[in-house]
Amino acid sequence: MHDYQRPPTLHSYGMRSDLEQALTAGKFTLLPSGGFLSLSFSREWNKNLFEILSPADCCLVIHNTEEFGERLHRAVQRALPNWAGIDGAIEYGSRSPLGAAFTKSPGQAREKEWQFAWRSMSPGASLNPVVVRIGSIEQFAELRAPESHLV
Repeated sequence: MHDYQRPPTLHSYGMRSDLEQALTAGKFTLLPSGGFLSLSFSREWNKNLFEILSPADCCLVIHNTEEFGERLHRAVQRALPNWAGIDGAIEYGSRSPLGAAFTKSPGQAREKEWQFAWRSMSPGASLNPVVVRIGSIEQFAELRAPESHLV
């Protein structure tokens, strides 16, 4: 049995300028991947991910993952009404019950990803990056520099 409860925090490693827009305007870009549009986060703070996911000079830490996830799914539903969304943990080295979009090689396991993914319900839909805005998430998220650490 798999637990699909969202983790207590989600972490996005990237450039401060992009992450500031995510924090203040709730601007996120869904990227094409394996027939889906997806958005991935790490489930933990890991200083090594700044190098692994470079260029990255900042981390967006989301503390209320339920609120975030619901707002993200609603925004994507408005932008892409004929798409179905799901989110869950990536499985490394074995096939995820959620399918190939949630399955990656064991070499990527250090990223400990949580992924949001959407698939078109219409055959032949084009897969281009899509920008969604969910509004400010400043009340439950923060930016952290690489030198920061969790107490």
